[in-house]
Amino acid sequence: MVVAGDLLIRVQVAVQGTTLPALLSKPGSTMTTQPAFGEPPKAARRHHEHTHHGIVTADPYAWLQDPNYPTVTDTAVLDYLQAENAYFEQCMAPHQDLINSLFDELKNRKSESDASVPYFHNGFHYQWRFNEGDQYRRWYRAPGNHELEQVAPDQWQVLLDENQLAQEHDYFRLGALSVSPNNKYLAYSIDNDGSERFTLNIIALDSGNAITTPIADTMGEPIWNQSSDGLLYRNVNAQWRPDKIYWRSLNSAQADQLICAEDDGGFFLSMHLSQSEQLVFLHSADHVTSEVSFLPADDFSQAPVLISPRQTGHEYDAEHYQNQLLIRSNKRHANFDLYTAPMTPHSLAEWRPFLEGDDGHYLLGHLVFKEQVFVPQRIDGLDQILVIDGNSDQHFIQLPEATYSLDLGNNPNAQSSFLRLQYSSLTTPHSVLDYDITSRTLQTRKVQHIPSGYDASQYRSERLTATARDGQRVPISLVYHRDTSRDGSAPLHLYGYGAYGHAIPPAFSTNTLSLLDRGVIFAIAHIRGGDDLGYHWYQDGKLQQRENTFNDFVDCTRHLIDEGYTAAGRVLISGGSAGGELMGAVINQAPELYAAVVAHVPFVDVLNTMLNPDLPLTPMEWPEWGNPIESAEDYATIKAYSPYDQVSAQDYPPMLVTAGLNDPRVTYWEPAKWVAKLRHEKTDNNMLLLKTNMEAGHGGQSGRFTALREVAEEYAFFLSRVI
Repeated sequence: MVVAGDLLIRVQVAVQGTTLPALLSKPGSTMTTQPAFGEPPKAARRHHEHTHHGIVTADPYAWLQDPNYPTVTDTAVLDYLQAENAYFEQCMAPHQDLINSLFDELKNRKSESDASVPYFHNGFHYQWRFNEGDQYRRWYRAPGNHELEQVAPDQWQVLLDENQLAQEHDYFRLGALSVSPNNKYLAYSIDNDGSERFTLNIIALDSGNAITTPIADTMGEPIWNQSSDGLLYRNVNAQWRPDKIYWRSLNSAQADQLICAEDDGGFFLSMHLSQSEQLVFLHSADHVTSEVSFLPADDFSQAPVLISPRQTGHEYDAEHYQNQLLIRSNKRHANFDLYTAPMTPHSLAEWRPFLEGDDGHYLLGHLVFKEQVFVPQRIDGLDQILVIDGNSDQHFIQLPEATYSLDLGNNPNAQSSFLRLQYSSLTTPHSVLDYDITSRTLQTRKVQHIPSGYDASQYRSERLTATARDGQRVPISLVYHRDTSRDGSAPLHLYGYGAYGHAIPPAFSTNTLSLLDRGVIFAIAHIRGGDDLGYHWYQDGKLQQRENTFNDFVDCTRHLIDEGYTAAGRVLISGGSAGGELMGAVINQAPELYAAVVAHVPFVDVLNTMLNPDLPLTPMEWPEWGNPIESAEDYATIKAYSPYDQVSAQDYPPMLVTAGLNDPRVTYWEPAKWVAKLRHEKTDNNMLLLKTNMEAGHGGQSGRFTALREVAEEYAFFLSRVI
């Protein structure tokens, strides 16, 4: 079968007693032969170059950046993006039956009606629900006296209906939802275009009427003062950087009061309310350095108290614990320690050890109850939670499987008798567990319901270790249908990210079942750049060590081939954002290994982005990637791997690339420029598609079912390459 110049190998693989091609076109869907297409859009090449450190670099597609961004009105730019979208639709049209079939499968695994496990806070139970047909959540609350009491159905009242707010918009995202301490007011924020500039609204819950004018250009959760007559909010500037925190008084017509501002363009402001609800912590941080202050929640007029001035490379965060501070810091060890400290300014000299991390114990955070401290940590790549009680006795929460994904759930009450957890594995659906602190037992409160059915015994998961070219041992998690042959004939979907110290957990996905049931093995490469094995794993994949990330992914691919899980040319790969950069780098390095690539909102124009300090994230990103403006070494390092700069005259696998016109994180022109250059340079006739969401941002479509259509398109693109 030949598709737009791609030679696709038709391999018969027995899965559940059926051949792979039969499974790829399940009953009700028909795979059709790809017709010949006309020429794809080709962007004009215009002379443009820049010179840094004596090096001249050409950038013939620089014109795709609209000079008025974030407003995009340039006709030539919009025409090109629309032409690419039309070409995408044309090329995917023959696979609409498969897309529709996949979409139905994906949707049928989602409960039309769904609800969260209620939580109790400040006299009310809270819960979100999806009613049948809902694209977005409805939020409810009901009065109560205790967190474990049952709530009668007629006690629940609608707090906010996202579906109503989203009615007139192609895109909708709720950013914040915060009830005042007196339970009379609601602050919520919304984004209607994917730009992540949220408008904060404050209403009276008894009437639904606004009690102050909306606040534009905000980000994150607002924080109420204890008297409920004012709140703190974060403002984002023209470069989408949260650089100011204001206090709005609801009882005064005076201008909002500035609480703090960050003048360093590389630092972002954030804030959180302590678990005790007595302190507000104000954070200023980049990717490697942080500075924290606090102020009392009952008086926002007081000057914030600085815990410790910023020192390059020192990261710390704080909580309120028994009239002192409990601070997580990497000042001694890269895997962090916990310290107690007095509630005084510049207290670093008075910090006292509470719990030490080490080379094998990576402290990820800490949650403080009145009598207990919970410390999520990663030990040899596996997430665990340590419980420390008021007598300093310690124990780990025991969990039912050897490998899993574990995280803290919603735990708003410092006096709670249980700890709520989120749990899953590659074969176990997402579950909500409550850990009884006294009895040390787990109670299952909810297990993800899959309406179309799911039998965990049909699937197998494994944990492998690949040896990278420099000798490092890189973990791989994988899952497959029990009937899938492991003789090298099966296609395999390998996913990776590898940046910002973000680990990819081996978590359950109902979407992946559509691949597993068609004989595709799914794998996650836990490559350097994430912190899967500790903070050093992150450090070994950034700055001058960045290429370790790409090499790890390629070496994991080769390991899976050598071990007979798949074969060269049968590997499907995907990643988004920094994971999209990963996709671009590995296909520059070893394109022959891969059958198809999906790169979502890929960060591929690394050099040009890091050379532009006016872009939203650039100054903050320099500690992650390097500063090519100031450093010739950083310039050379980035240019040597930047996917856009390293596109060359060679064959590339079939590719699907996505972008968001309003994306403030990876600007739309990065994937657009990359695709344009690939079209010009590559020597094959393999399909190359660019789809730009013209009404969305970094996360793609916003509705829960609308978003599944894009997953179906991705899977159809993959599957049509390996039948």
